[in-house]
Amino acid sequence: MPTITELSELTGDYVFDTAHTRIRFVARHTMSTRVRGEFGEFEGGAVLDGDRPERSSARLTISAASILTRNQQRDDLLRDKFLDADHHPALTFTSVHVRQVDGTRYKVAGELTIRDVTAPVTLDVALADAATAPDGGVRLGFTGSTTIDRRTWGVNWNSMTTLMVGPKVTLEFDVTAVRRS
Repeated sequence: MPTITELSELTGDYVFDTAHTRIRFVARHTMSTRVRGEFGEFEGGAVLDGDRPERSSARLTISAASILTRNQQRDDLLRDKFLDADHHPALTFTSVHVRQVDGTRYKVAGELTIRDVTAPVTLDVALADAATAPDGGVRLGFTGSTTIDRRTWGVNWNSMTTLMVGPKVTLEFDVTAVRRS
């Protein structure tokens, strides 16, 4: 696939390719180990303006029930007690501002909603790849992360949780986006 080198060639409306996108998290557990997991069900997209990146936007909706850590007991606890997925089925992110840091790095400020609590977050995002697929479509690869304090969104179970699970959670993502025709 030919690589695209000009940002202006990227302008368009994109949808996330869920088969090639990963939304992950890392949290400290009992101050010595890390718990890693991911969300298996989500949808999202972006509108990119290659000439004026500040006009770009992104959105993401994640199914809270799709959390996976490879431990069924922990997954059930996270779904039921921490995320309360039955009453709060979705986590959402909507960008409000994009700032280009350099040729391939961006700060994407937005609002993250978890358990019906909305708070601002800023994502560090890098354009990792931009290419034209054999079918003529444009495919982009982005990587990024941010660290949040889960207590801001009420993601807590009981007083023992504070002792066993660190408050900081790193959200990581590898996104493949496909430009709509």
